[in-house]
Amino acid sequence: MTSHLLPERHPVKDFFVLDVLDVTPRSDIASMAHPIFSLSTKAETKILRYQQDDTIVEIHPSSKGLATIYDKDVLIYCISKLMHRKNNGEPIGPVVRITTHDLLVSTNRNTGGISYERLEDSLDRLAGTRIKTNLTTGEEISTQNFGIIEWYDYNRKASGFVERLKYLDIKLSDWLFRAIDAAEVLPISREYFRLRRPIDRRLYEIARKHCGKQPSWKISVPLLQKKCGSRQAEKHFVAHLRELVASNPLPDYGVSMDVGQVVFHRREGKPPELVKPPAPAPVVTAVEAEPRKRGILISSSAMERLPEIAPGWDKYMLERLYCEWAADKETAHSEDARFFGWVKSYTKSKAAP
Repeated sequence: MTSHLLPERHPVKDFFVLDVLDVTPRSDIASMAHPIFSLSTKAETKILRYQQDDTIVEIHPSSKGLATIYDKDVLIYCISKLMHRKNNGEPIGPVVRITTHDLLVSTNRNTGGISYERLEDSLDRLAGTRIKTNLTTGEEISTQNFGIIEWYDYNRKASGFVERLKYLDIKLSDWLFRAIDAAEVLPISREYFRLRRPIDRRLYEIARKHCGKQPSWKISVPLLQKKCGSRQAEKHFVAHLRELVASNPLPDYGVSMDVGQVVFHRREGKPPELVKPPAPAPVVTAVEAEPRKRGILISSSAMERLPEIAPGWDKYMLERLYCEWAADKETAHSEDARFFGWVKSYTKSKAAP
């Protein structure tokens, strides 16, 4: 039997950029409650239609197919960054600038070249998929037709025969930004990104939205399948639910079945299968030895990322200057994070020597 869980690809997180260091993943409530994203792993080109009470949602595909629940990871990352800024009293807008490496790491993806190509496909599907709905966000009710994202700018800089990413800007739809601005979002478990199967991710979203912090929440099998957006035969859906009950992979929630009903129950902690192994001790290189003597340690992986943060600059010179600056400062919560913040500030508007 295939495991419900993906391996944890980055057990030692390198969230070195300050504004994503302690960001809690968040998703918008509307897409958690309604099946907006395709659960298919192949390009799906049929129009999806979902109706519950007076709410109607139609999802129209692009030539590359419908946006998938894996494509939604991009939106979760953007929403999380904006809510982090909003909660810190910083101004926010619908355009989000992100670092693709941090996006891939925070959503438990590989960071090889193929992942960047797949990311561009995700952006195309998100920009091309159109939603027609009367769903309310931010206390406004109207029938709208919009893309999940309005546009993106994946900017690269050519250096000889090598392309280096400069930035990725994403403009969220007004509909989604209103939800963020109205704080119509919920924090989700970081273990969500380890769920292998699309249907498991969708089931977790539904449990998080409807069960929340209640002890339990019950729903009929047919209604649950409808809310999931699953188009498989009901017997196969039920078989998967029984498998889920046995394997117990969802973060924060257990699942049981009771005469045509599915029961989600809140549990404390994580199931044994989700417990993380202890993080290995950091490897200290010879270049790092001198800073360590002074109580300052910048990891080798942080040094490897410096060309992306400060292209053209001598990374060892920056390390030395930072150590001189930080020598009389208080110990940082994350030395790597403070280092990157300092490098950004120091190199801003300056030409590399």
